[in-house]
Amino acid sequence: MTEQRKILVTSALPYANGSIHLGHMVETIQTDIWVRFQKLRGHHCTYVCADDAHGTAIMLKAEQLGLTPEQQIAKVSAEHQADFNDFLIEFDNYHSTHSNENKALSSHIYEQLVANGHIATRSVTQAFDPEKELFLADRYVKGSCPKCKTPDQYGDNCEACSATYSPMELINPVSVISGATPIEKKSDHFFFTLPEFTDFLKTWTRAGHLQDEVANKLAEWLDSGLQEWDISRDAPYFGFEIPEHPGKYFYVWLDAPIGYMASFKNLCDKNDTLVFDDYWKKDSTHELYHFIGKDIINFHALFWPAVLSSAGFRTPTKVCVHGFLTVDGKKMSKSRGTFINARTYLEHLTPEYLRYYYATKLTNSVDDLDLNLDDFVTKVNSDLVGKVVNIASRTAKFIAKSGGTLSSTIADEKLWNTFVAADPIIAEAYENREFSKAMREIMALADAANEYIAEQAPWSLAKQEGNEQKVLDICTLGINCFKALMTYLKPVLPSTALAAETFLNTTFDWSTPLSFYGEHTINKFKPLMVRVEREKVDAMIEASKDEAPHAEPQAATNDTWLDKEPVADEIEFADFAKVDLRIALIANAEHVEGADKLLRLTLDLGGDSKNVFAGIKGAYKPEDLIGKHTIMVANLKPRKMKFGLSEGMVLAAGPGGKALYILEPHAGAEPGMRVM
Repeated sequence: MTEQRKILVTSALPYANGSIHLGHMVETIQTDIWVRFQKLRGHHCTYVCADDAHGTAIMLKAEQLGLTPEQQIAKVSAEHQADFNDFLIEFDNYHSTHSNENKALSSHIYEQLVANGHIATRSVTQAFDPEKELFLADRYVKGSCPKCKTPDQYGDNCEACSATYSPMELINPVSVISGATPIEKKSDHFFFTLPEFTDFLKTWTRAGHLQDEVANKLAEWLDSGLQEWDISRDAPYFGFEIPEHPGKYFYVWLDAPIGYMASFKNLCDKNDTLVFDDYWKKDSTHELYHFIGKDIINFHALFWPAVLSSAGFRTPTKVCVHGFLTVDGKKMSKSRGTFINARTYLEHLTPEYLRYYYATKLTNSVDDLDLNLDDFVTKVNSDLVGKVVNIASRTAKFIAKSGGTLSSTIADEKLWNTFVAADPIIAEAYENREFSKAMREIMALADAANEYIAEQAPWSLAKQEGNEQKVLDICTLGINCFKALMTYLKPVLPSTALAAETFLNTTFDWSTPLSFYGEHTINKFKPLMVRVEREKVDAMIEASKDEAPHAEPQAATNDTWLDKEPVADEIEFADFAKVDLRIALIANAEHVEGADKLLRLTLDLGGDSKNVFAGIKGAYKPEDLIGKHTIMVANLKPRKMKFGLSEGMVLAAGPGGKALYILEPHAGAEPGMRVM
């Protein structure tokens, strides 16, 4: 084998403001497979990650929940780590950006940027909430578009006409946090002088650190001119205060990528065999890989290498970019039940099913990955159960009947040589993140082994006396083929591989050439994997719909570092015209036992009563709603939830939690009236 490599690997830091979903799992599964492959090949590969724990959104979320930000991020971190662990993601260290290591490194890097003349200061005018005494990011201001007059638009661009503007240009701007009218206010901000690194980045982005399509996209941005990068925020803000500047804080995008370094530093302090500077000094010969989604390319391939270069640290060996997840060919959707949280999946299905399916889809391109649920069931059952595990189950009983010891004879050297010859091809595919190619090669070998066993039919030979040795030879080759397949699949199926190692009384080692096991005793075969049941997939989808009508907004991207809610799929006017909006009197409201967000509403539409579950518990007490009028979707198809039948939907607006408001009609509106 080649000389041992020293590799540090990271995946993007999940934002500590929501649950892990199957979009996130694309990245962590991809990264984990690659790391496990490197370790299996004998390389020293270290995988670190952390929660991205700073920002206004964290501060506001904690406030809504009645927690301190520290309590909120600790709670979410525990949830995140449990989800990753149960998906068999094997981090060497999982940390938080809200750490002493990150504070020290962020301050050091900032001071280096200042010393090198790469921090500029200038006054910035922003929208300011006079009630919360808080500067407002664009997503926290809404109003009517100044161009097309469409109401309820965010403070940076119009979803209707695509116009761009500043928050204060909105007609009747409103703070979504307090409902107050924002005012303009000036404040000094600090900027990283990114344009000064244009020539450096033009060279760096074309030096093999990125996929070609990513480098081509960055070339467009570089040619059009880079902008200075605002790295500061004003108090109140949950983050690190900037040295020598009370009331000024590092913007989350300054200390978040430094979180990679901080997590590794935390690991080094616990592990004497790892030295921080060996991996991060400017002339380091060790390797550094970042796995990220395509929505955060500019942070990782422009801002980050420029900051590292200025501060005297090494830059990444490779930034590996992947696409987003779609489900059944469409964007993840709560209404369709395809916005699936990791924990919901785990409550219904085995993690290795998804690990394998993602592996069959993942390439080294930035194309989106589709989780087709019918294909998911078929492929897992056909490939893993019907092909790979089937080889062991068809041959193990004949080995057991012969005493449990394998033959020393290779019954078909041509077939075995095919498995040996595939070793470097599969390894190269893993190395290049062409996991789908690796899975195709592995399944082609499984097909060849199954065809051989079917042709030899040891079950028929065993019925005739004198064929004991031939049957043993055939089944020994089958078991060796299975061993080879599970060695190749171990990065993808670590749990099944461990069970297979117990069965075969060995440990799969891919750091040396593939070897044939002869005169080796194996253990009794036990089932290694069961088939995917479509009913469980359907149950998972239904469970994901439970609180869909008023679930809090969450971006359906692979990385939640961007927390603005995405634009929904476009519909035709004819589709909208089908919606029957009616005035409804809230005749009764009550808590729903076992539900964190739901209230049960009894709505009177002028003689016709409807039962509706609404996710507004964080904003209203039931007794405060009784007697109010609101607007409901009266012709929504009833949906069975685990709490009962929901026969409609009430309309509400706001960012969620306590800041959620049901729509109330004007005075004089009567139950049953249609809203035009």
